[in-house]
Amino acid sequence: MLTRALQLSRELLDVAEGGDLQALLGLGAERLRLLQAARSGPTPMGSSEGALLKEIAELNDRAIGFLEHRRRIKAREIDTAAVGRRAVAAYSTTRLQR
Repeated sequence: MLTRALQLSRELLDVAEGGDLQALLGLGAERLRLLQAARSGPTPMGSSEGALLKEIAELNDRAIGFLEHRRRIKAREIDTAAVGRRAVAAYSTTRLQR
């Protein structure tokens, strides 16, 4: 289960880099189910499972970083558009003097 969760984490990172949020949600949900199933198993996790979990966590952190970067870009675009709208509103009341 953890091996498949790691594979999904790698796919999730690629999808996060591309910005496809719908695919990201699907992969994240599937990975969450696998991780929960692995956690509820009857045997304690060994060092190899711990290494897999560490790699999954690192990939998750990188995916979050990509998404945060995309969010900041979108916020800048929205701010720029708002500045433009305010400028249009401010100058739309002026008339060309002849």
